[in-house]
Amino acid sequence: MTEDDDAPLHLTRMDPARNMARFYMLALQPTLFGGVSVIRNWGRIGTRGQAKIETYDDGETAEDARNRIENTKRRRGYC
Repeated sequence: MTEDDDAPLHLTRMDPARNMARFYMLALQPTLFGGVSVIRNWGRIGTRGQAKIETYDDGETAEDARNRIENTKRRRGYC
């Protein structure tokens, strides 16, 4: 993991015409057993939202998963 990966990525998607105000947060977190977790948090802006944690054996696999999720969200209109 590099220093840039330590900072969580915050994405938003807003469309007032559709009453849409969403957020999506991605972060990498080392585990106690040498793995790396991808932490995802999403929901409507102003709420706590939902969270999901996926754990991987190494940092490279976790970064690949994080980048894949980020690319998917950006294609769907998050910025």
